[in-house]
Amino acid sequence: MKTYMAKPAETVRSWYIVDAADQTLGRLSSEVASILRGKHKPTYTPHVDTGDFVIVINADKIKLTGNKLDQKKYQHHSGYPGGLKEMTYRVLLQKKPEKAIELAVKGMLPHNRLGAKMLKKLKVYRGSTHPHQAQQPVVRELRG
Repeated sequence: MKTYMAKPAETVRSWYIVDAADQTLGRLSSEVASILRGKHKPTYTPHVDTGDFVIVINADKIKLTGNKLDQKKYQHHSGYPGGLKEMTYRVLLQKKPEKAIELAVKGMLPHNRLGAKMLKKLKVYRGSTHPHQAQQPVVRELRG
């Protein structure tokens, strides 16, 4: 019996909508990362991008547990000396809630060119509207 290896040309991609309202950031991100990798399909192959497109709506209504809103910090560097910028997740969720979800999902994908390709299939929107109606996305309920 031979092991099946998916080929990039044979991959069929679907579109899913995930509602982030009242969802925990980490639990939502892990499920979205799993869909982006294609782990929900029987044709999953680790070295081939077999995943689907994911649209996350209501990013501004995401929840964090415990004291993470004030203790967890988002950092980025400008590249210049003394250019480290820091903000708490409370501020980040007010300014750019899409960025918080994108960063959480990015950390759960492979850190190579394949992971970057998978991340391009993630679309995150602050409100409940999105410009992808033409793709006829299916609403995906999350576990738990």
